[in-house]
Amino acid sequence: MAAAEVGDDVLDGDPTMRELEGRVAGLLGAGDALWTPSGSMGNLIALMHHLDRGDAFLAPTGAHVLDAELGTAAWLAGGMPRPMDHDAGPGKVSPAAVRRAAGSTGPYYTLRTTLLCLENTHNAAGGAVTAPEEHAAVVAAARGAKLRVHLDGARLWHAAVALGVPPGALTVGVDTVQVCLSKGLGAPVGSVVAGSAEFVEEARRLRKMLGGGVRQGGVLAAAGLVALDRMDRLSEDHERARTLAAGLRERGWLVGVPETNIVLVAVADLDGTIRRFADAGVRASTMAGQVRLMTHADLTDADVTAALERIGPVEPTRPGATAPASGRAARLRGDRAPAHPAGS
Repeated sequence: MAAAEVGDDVLDGDPTMRELEGRVAGLLGAGDALWTPSGSMGNLIALMHHLDRGDAFLAPTGAHVLDAELGTAAWLAGGMPRPMDHDAGPGKVSPAAVRRAAGSTGPYYTLRTTLLCLENTHNAAGGAVTAPEEHAAVVAAARGAKLRVHLDGARLWHAAVALGVPPGALTVGVDTVQVCLSKGLGAPVGSVVAGSAEFVEEARRLRKMLGGGVRQGGVLAAAGLVALDRMDRLSEDHERARTLAAGLRERGWLVGVPETNIVLVAVADLDGTIRRFADAGVRASTMAGQVRLMTHADLTDADVTAALERIGPVEPTRPGATAPASGRAARLRGDRAPAHPAGS
């Protein structure tokens, strides 16, 4: 990062930034790409580009653009969110559901649905992975219903590694896609939003409107280039997540088999469990009403073993305690987290 060749990315461009953007565009099969400080900004730029004020957009329930971006899809992009049930598996919607939700043309005052937002992997569904054939079928249904498609691929790298396919196999047919360089790959900051060259030209303007212009951005872009070189090691995180989940199940915790590097634990007392983990020296967060543990680049096998020893067996449910809202097991995914298996 200290040795990066830099320029002014607001004015005449930054060479290292352009190298990163070109490399990501190639990986995703896009015409061009633009670095943004965060994935939330990348998603917002895409929604601002696609939506006119009052347009409705579809997204699977619990999607990041619905629940974790402070309502900017409505506030700044002017869109009307329409959550869709996961009728095709955790984090997934079916082609038939997309066609139904898209509706048909009505009078001028009818709510107009113009965009489908997908998420792969789906964070709140525990890092659920959408395979290329599932993705292609849903995108085809959206296209048939005259919807544009944006893909929140913050953890697309995790899906690609888990499936053993190139990232571009998971972006076929979309208009725009956002990918994150810090989720598991280890860059300290940065995401990239990609699409056609015409989209990126407009996206650069929108990024500046949102305060996302950078000067010597090559310092940060250099970290992104290193991050892309680390993609293959995500399989280590996935394996450690499976080890962590198996160890928790052996200790009586309600945990499913993770697909990537997010482990969700269904508990009766969410706040109490988070405090218990913290007291034991294991940092955890919450997601979808469950405890979320993450495996990441800074963890070793010994760290996972230590976390399991500190967590210990599940305690019996106390009289009067509320049972978990769902007996549904959890899954996994990938964020970069602090030094124990509980990420942010």
